[in-house]
Amino acid sequence: MERTSQDWEQVLGAQVRQLRLRRDQTQTDLAGMAGVSLTALRNLETGSGATINTLIKVLRALGQLDWLARLAPVAAVSPIALLRQRQKAPRQRAYVPRPKHKA
Repeated sequence: MERTSQDWEQVLGAQVRQLRLRRDQTQTDLAGMAGVSLTALRNLETGSGATINTLIKVLRALGQLDWLARLAPVAAVSPIALLRQRQKAPRQRAYVPRPKHKA
């Protein structure tokens, strides 16, 4: 079954909460370190609607910005470079011998 957007908010929020608890931090402490309101942090942790800005600030305060890097990895190969490379290379076809016709 495919998860809904709300399901994903709850999953991400629960993971943020677990990170905070493993660091033995209160919501008040983390909200202060992240520069977000306590309500914004609670909304994030409960999956009740948080902004991406709040998520980024909280992940930064938790030292977990690598989460975001995993969500949007930098492409190792540029699609534009591949297209240009294909345009420069001459098109090649495999040689298929034709059957000889009897006259």
